[in-house]
Amino acid sequence: MITVYLSTSVYSQDLKIAGKSLQDSSVSYKDGIYEGISRAKYVNEPYWGSVHLTLKNDLFTEISFVIRDSNLHETFDENYEKHFEGNPVYIQQSRNDWKGVQTYLKELKRTQDIDKINAISGATWSFNIFRASVNKALENAK
Repeated sequence: MITVYLSTSVYSQDLKIAGKSLQDSSVSYKDGIYEGISRAKYVNEPYWGSVHLTLKNDLFTEISFVIRDSNLHETFDENYEKHFEGNPVYIQQSRNDWKGVQTYLKELKRTQDIDKINAISGATWSFNIFRASVNKALENAK
């Protein structure tokens, strides 16, 4: 079972007494394999994030994540930039977001906490979809 502790915040700062954060709530998750699918805030776009998490002994032991283009029925990957030929801004954006997809997976495995992962500059689209998908999976794990 994995437990996540949330800290009480006062004016965007953790409430601390004697250097310790006060924990006012906890969420427990059961061991298992969970899926989360989300578009995050991009509801007018055809992209869906899908994450599969394996939780075991309080750890994310396996994590996979893809973004699918539901219009093209294609997975967003390192070759997706081909759809933006002639548009260097979108090509770079595609490259940044692909780097994000790869990095966010590694960071979640390393930190074991979605709230400790920061967006990579230029890759907030993939970050928002990843974060929303992980949170959906964790909702399913309650």
